[in-house]
Amino acid sequence: MKSPYAAEVQPNQVITSTFLVQAKDIRSKKTGEPYLSLVLGDRTGELDAKMWDNVEEVMETFGRDDFIKVRGLAQIHQNRLQLTIQKLQKVDEQAVDFADYFPASKRNPEEMFGELSQVIAGFANVHLKALCEAFLGDGEIARLLKMAPAAKSMHHAYLGGLLEHVLSLCTLARMTAPHYGVDPDLLLTGVLLHDIGKIHELSYDRSFGYSTEGHLLGHMQIGLRMVDEKVRALPGFPGKLKMLLEHMILSHHGELEFGSPKAPLFPEALLLHHLDNLDSKMEAMRYSLEKDRTMGGFLTTYNAALDRQVFKKEKFLSEQPPAAAQSPQPARPRHLSVFGERLKDALKPETDGGG
Repeated sequence: MKSPYAAEVQPNQVITSTFLVQAKDIRSKKTGEPYLSLVLGDRTGELDAKMWDNVEEVMETFGRDDFIKVRGLAQIHQNRLQLTIQKLQKVDEQAVDFADYFPASKRNPEEMFGELSQVIAGFANVHLKALCEAFLGDGEIARLLKMAPAAKSMHHAYLGGLLEHVLSLCTLARMTAPHYGVDPDLLLTGVLLHDIGKIHELSYDRSFGYSTEGHLLGHMQIGLRMVDEKVRALPGFPGKLKMLLEHMILSHHGELEFGSPKAPLFPEALLLHHLDNLDSKMEAMRYSLEKDRTMGGFLTTYNAALDRQVFKKEKFLSEQPPAAAQSPQPARPRHLSVFGERLKDALKPETDGGG
């Protein structure tokens, strides 16, 4: 069993453990000699690492997405934990258990898939029900949906993250649809299909990245193609209903500047955008608080998805206030300069000497 995991490493601890190389950069010292700057990871999180000595011997022996065994000292650098590597060796992937290195949903993917199937089984709209069942009944789509992350890094960036994100949105959609008087089946179909293209857009064999299809097309265009393929196999599916679903896929990012070719133009599309944005942002905040390795203060490291640091509310509330300060001592009389004494005399009120 792997030990320690990234999240278990403590300051001033010498460790020997195996990690997945998530990022590798060969840089130069002021002397011109190379050093390694790495991001090492496992299923519990990431660890910033540097190797300063004997770098030329090992720097070409491994690459990004390889497994390496390292020995090093963990220390605090700029309020963050950093591993100074003393020894490094590439490890054959056959010698590791992949489950130790890839973050995954805490929920069982089969159970989540079954829960989603039950949601769709309750649809009243026969056309939308048939379409969603066609997606979940496709063996390859089902297999990938149970594995895919929801994003490369922004939110739900772990195996099963996309399915967990969809289920979270289903809960929010079922709560808000009656409140706003929108079509629940249309909204829930948008929930299922808005990110369905990500099962092909993202690659997740090792670290998370983009497939060639993802680079060239993106998940919205891939999703439109998938919907078109399924609708063609459903005789009598209303063309107008298909157009509404296509608009929901194209507009779910909400604004043109955030990657949506169209802004949401009807209630279900607008609500889908806001629920999607809410769920992704809350997950990004949860992740920052859970995985943060800063050693002091009440702020996490910068989160690109939120464009901010996150405040550690629980730490702030639980920290004991400092001891009450002692009562201030009376101020000592200040000695004035010659100019000050003369000014003081000049400002004294004149006394009336009259009787």
